[in-house]
Amino acid sequence: MRVISSAPASIGNVSVGFDILGAALSPVDGSSLGDRVIVEDGGSEFELKCGGRFADKLPQDYRKNIVYDCYVDFKKSMEARSLKVKNLVMTLEKNLPVGTGLGSSACSVVAALDALNEFHGNPFSEREIMELMGKEEGKISGSVHYDNVAPCYLGGIQLMIGENGIISDRIPDFDSWYWVSCYPGTTVSTAEARAILPKQYDRHDCIDFGRQLATFIHASHTGNSTLAASVLKDVIAEPYRRKLIANFSETREYVMKNGAIAMGISGSGPSIFVVTESMETAEKIQEWLLKNFVQNELGFSNICKIDRNGTVSVKE
Repeated sequence: MRVISSAPASIGNVSVGFDILGAALSPVDGSSLGDRVIVEDGGSEFELKCGGRFADKLPQDYRKNIVYDCYVDFKKSMEARSLKVKNLVMTLEKNLPVGTGLGSSACSVVAALDALNEFHGNPFSEREIMELMGKEEGKISGSVHYDNVAPCYLGGIQLMIGENGIISDRIPDFDSWYWVSCYPGTTVSTAEARAILPKQYDRHDCIDFGRQLATFIHASHTGNSTLAASVLKDVIAEPYRRKLIANFSETREYVMKNGAIAMGISGSGPSIFVVTESMETAEKIQEWLLKNFVQNELGFSNICKIDRNGTVSVKE
């Protein structure tokens, strides 16, 4: 038997919701934007294989791979319940580059733990396996937060709740929105992106943050796309992180003058996202981004919709 789990890329923060809002992405052309993990019966206790476009960016020592950490902690959690882990082979297809702001580490973590859980007959509930996913993601980002994990696993746009046993909940998204995601081919470490943020914020910024987030959630639930787009702004991270991203200001000026209704940094960057309300505008902006925002041959862009499925597993 084998299980194949495919997890989508995601946008953390979504501009307006620093650490508490995340969105899963699915390219409109049907291509895959995310990682896959395959778990199958093995002859030895554990074996890890790696493939995919960005496999060469992974640690050579498999014990330093986050997918191995997922296996180790999954095994510990199983043993704590007097359950046994089967001999298995894990294959990570690394299709997302590392340090991009597209939820790369979360994508690998989610796909790995979902596949392990499915392979063993789902001994852990949705919440339990998400908590384990959050723990593993926290090893990479430095703290446990679910704004990439939740949408990657569950799909849609997820609001982090963190109360009454609820990790996150989905909010409505807009069918008319196209999300143009663009990775310039460079990297920004999450640690660097967090270090550049101030330790304290002005009261006015805090009020704006709360007002804009509340308005975005309200507009999403009432179907008011114009209102939602008008407050899709980042007063917490973007004013500081934009300096880490080449041509950011010029890019914002171009896209907002050429039909975009919003633009933001994807996660901690350097990827960005641009929201439009027509495919024609999305294609025009994507073409410009590929010529002017992408820095090297590693860069790419996808026109996406919100992925409402999240991680999909298949048993064979």
